[in-house]
Amino acid sequence: MAGHSKWKNIQRRKNAQDAKKGKIFMRHAKEIYTAAKEGGGDPDTNPALRVAVDKAKGDNMPNDNIDRAIKKATGTLDGASYEEITYEGYGPGGVAVIVQVLTDNKNRTAAEVRHAFKKNGGNLGENGSVSFMFDRKGYIVITNEDGSIDEDEISLEAIEAGADDIITEDGDYEIYTAPENFTDVCDHLRGSEYELEESEIALFPQTYSSPSEDDEKKMLNLIDMLEDSEDVQDIYHNLEESE
Repeated sequence: MAGHSKWKNIQRRKNAQDAKKGKIFMRHAKEIYTAAKEGGGDPDTNPALRVAVDKAKGDNMPNDNIDRAIKKATGTLDGASYEEITYEGYGPGGVAVIVQVLTDNKNRTAAEVRHAFKKNGGNLGENGSVSFMFDRKGYIVITNEDGSIDEDEISLEAIEAGADDIITEDGDYEIYTAPENFTDVCDHLRGSEYELEESEIALFPQTYSSPSEDDEKKMLNLIDMLEDSEDVQDIYHNLEESE
């Protein structure tokens, strides 16, 4: 996985995302709502909710917004009911794409996703058409800008907690886990006073695609169009971005 750092891609897109804070908060609210709806409103007993809340706090979402989403899910407040939908397809140049959404209007969302693919030379496929090309893993980033974290020490901590792999990428540590071990590893690292810059369960491509320059531009535009939708929660792809 070295050389294909998801974290570096995240960092490159931070500035653009910061301009969309309202939409980011809405996405977090939907994710918190769904997690609380399925597993209850207590993060201590609902790992999925704990992950969703941590991600929201990582983007500086106000506590009142988080509490409101949980209360809506548990029936304390009235609110919309959301449905999870996954779209799969190919972007320009044959790049595999998976789009995960949370929506209260699946017809509207389907039209938006279909339009984004069509406008940029992609096409949607059936469920399972590209998902076999991705692996589901826990993913944790710990930054080490000041060089104070010893690589051997954090590697031992992570592996003992149940991590599968740890990679050093430009001084930062990227830790990968099986989904079922993700919460335990996060809790262990926090308990050891490491600050988690990023933590999520995500999809990672088994191989990467390097399309032509023109197709890469279209693919990046497809991603931007999908990110503009408040219903889109996550976008996974196997694009190998050029320098």
